[in-house]
Amino acid sequence: MKTLQKETGFLGNKGERLYYEVAGSGHPLLLIHAGIADSRMWDEQFDFFASHYRVISFDLRGYGRTELPAGKVSNHADAANLLRHLHVEKAYVLGVSFGGKVALDFALAYPDMVAGLVLVAPSISGRPPAEQERQFAVEENKYLAKDDLIGATELNLRMWVDGPYRTPEQVSPAVRERVRQMQMHAFTIPVPEEAENIPLTPPAVDRLSEISTPTLLIVGDLDIPDKLVIVDELTRGIAGARQVHIPQTAHMPGMEKPEEFNHIVLDFLRQHVN
Repeated sequence: MKTLQKETGFLGNKGERLYYEVAGSGHPLLLIHAGIADSRMWDEQFDFFASHYRVISFDLRGYGRTELPAGKVSNHADAANLLRHLHVEKAYVLGVSFGGKVALDFALAYPDMVAGLVLVAPSISGRPPAEQERQFAVEENKYLAKDDLIGATELNLRMWVDGPYRTPEQVSPAVRERVRQMQMHAFTIPVPEEAENIPLTPPAVDRLSEISTPTLLIVGDLDIPDKLVIVDELTRGIAGARQVHIPQTAHMPGMEKPEEFNHIVLDFLRQHVN
């Protein structure tokens, strides 16, 4: 596939800049990356979708090339500000994991800016984490307290790339290495003591019935069990939502099976979104 010319830039002033990339033409499609990654996770999606849409990706606060400023920040407000900066009134929105949480919050906070919603193994704001995730957070903090970024990164790979049913040897080395680089980089970005995320209020868990845009849920069948539960909850809670399971993948199906993933998303946008 021919590589399209990208526009890259930063939104905001020094110390609070938001990095973004844009390519293609047509209806805008906003990509929001996972919490173990940055915008580089879309390498197998960006050009593919840019041949159909005007694709926009960005690095969330504290990831990739986006700075984490002191003071209050809001990821869903960042998404809205970026679209306004690019003169986009309405976009399809695709978010993965933590990025799915941001996408869902964005759809609730700015419903008129969302034409279609694709959530991949998302979290839901206001929903308590499952025991497996709480234990993971405890273990991660132990590594970080010792400044063992290598150990903390490997823990994330085992949880979010391998999943609970596979050994590292059963997963693509290339996928593991790419996520390793992105997660390791995120751990090196300074977090100001004054940094504070502004949550969506009320949270999404209490507002699913407000979502009226066409919605697709995607999950890998080898992901942690609670992600499959969340996808079921969202399918029941969002009117008309449908779900797709991608077999033999865990938390990052778009990276593990990009061709299948891309066509699932494209077919949904073509068939179910005006």
